[in-house]
Amino acid sequence: MVLPYAEPTDLSIAADAVRAVEPWVAVAYLIAGVLFILALRGLSSPATSRAGNRYGMAGMLIAVVTTLITHELANLGEIVIAIAIGGAIGFVIARRISMTAMPQLVAAFHSLVGLAAVLVAVAAFLNPSAFGILGLDGNILAVTRVEMALGAAIGAITFSGSVIAFAKLNGSMSGAPILLPMRHAINLGILLAIIALTAAFAVATEAGPGEGALFWIIVALAFVVGFLLIIPIGGADMPVVVSMLNSYSGWAAAAMGFTLHNSAMIITGALVGSSGAILSYIMCRAMNRSFVSVIAGGFGAEAAAGPAGAARIDRPWKRGSADDAAFLLKEANQVIVIPGYGMAVAQAQHVLREMGDTLKEQGVAVKYAIHPVAGRMPGHMNVLLAEANVPYDDVFELEDINHEFAQTDVAFVIGANDVVNPAAKTDRSSPIYGMPVFDVGKAKTVMFIKRSMGGAGYSGVDNEVFYMDRTMMLLGDAKKMVEEINKALHD
Repeated sequence: MVLPYAEPTDLSIAADAVRAVEPWVAVAYLIAGVLFILALRGLSSPATSRAGNRYGMAGMLIAVVTTLITHELANLGEIVIAIAIGGAIGFVIARRISMTAMPQLVAAFHSLVGLAAVLVAVAAFLNPSAFGILGLDGNILAVTRVEMALGAAIGAITFSGSVIAFAKLNGSMSGAPILLPMRHAINLGILLAIIALTAAFAVATEAGPGEGALFWIIVALAFVVGFLLIIPIGGADMPVVVSMLNSYSGWAAAAMGFTLHNSAMIITGALVGSSGAILSYIMCRAMNRSFVSVIAGGFGAEAAAGPAGAARIDRPWKRGSADDAAFLLKEANQVIVIPGYGMAVAQAQHVLREMGDTLKEQGVAVKYAIHPVAGRMPGHMNVLLAEANVPYDDVFELEDINHEFAQTDVAFVIGANDVVNPAAKTDRSSPIYGMPVFDVGKAKTVMFIKRSMGGAGYSGVDNEVFYMDRTMMLLGDAKKMVEEINKALHD
């Protein structure tokens, strides 16, 4: 078969230039990939997290610089301006954001990754010749169509789902599940429609309105299903949602990496996608949730609509003061501190560490117990305690310390509720049923710092521990209360 002659173009010249430097480009991307792997390894522990961040930053710098050097068609000036603007915005946000707002910030960033994948897919669809994805017949290659559709669909799901997660975490919309009738059937139907349309888009042979309609319908349906997947999920399950959306953003980037023939994007996206999926699985096990139900959306939502959401009944409870708490803490042999989102809101981690140091000086053993889903994103409490310079050796995961509460004098709960709520073990109608929780009720004394008795935690479930004879409620701002306890400890 004789192919028609075509005059050399800037595109073909650029492609030749890329092929000429391909060996060192592959090596550069490989080094970036290794650095990304080291970054993930470093981020697995608070003690090595700073090094992990540095590895990730170095890897991304190498990947970006390599990409800019090998793509002569790109307008370098415009790209540098865009990077400068985005970098400045990111720098300002990072400097100003509080740790309490970190979960919604992560959700917002995930939405941007998803939207970026959609925009790249749209650009490749509208101008395929610039991306070198045309076949000999002048149409987009079939395999590229699949990659493009998947990247756009996963990116759109990530974007709309992350927007809803941000709104729930930020308080812009209710954290309670929003249950649509037949939502699982609707979600499954839309996902099957996306798969069918992707197959039809892949075998389309001629460019035209029909081909364009298929692509745009796929994108539109993906935006809708991302919204529908997240709105039925309640606030108590938001940490898993954040982790899941992180995984989605990685797979969207990997799919677009195949479309762009960029190995760095493929490696990075696969690392983010797989690590996010593994983290989601680990968190699902920690909450006794089904991984499949997480992907389907709305897990635990039926329970949230049940009796657990009924009105609270006034019951007797005991209120204590900072002086009372200080006296009992001084007399204790061991204290286990269980921090939650309320500690983050009050920014009480530093005074909490000071209290722990004071108790240690007085011969009291102090340990910190971290639930896998404490706070509103994975690792939220670990980061706060690390920020306050709490020794890593004093911080324990649930499975490593839960058996010690029976031999503990004081369980000191600060701003937590759901992770110490026995309803997770006893009430099948509860939205947190099945989630492993700390057995604080087994301690000799439970001190519960809480702003007021009116709230019942992010999941909206009342807590039997509040009303136990051995429980002392310390009502007020967490930071101020711990400051008063510190003062009393020194008197």
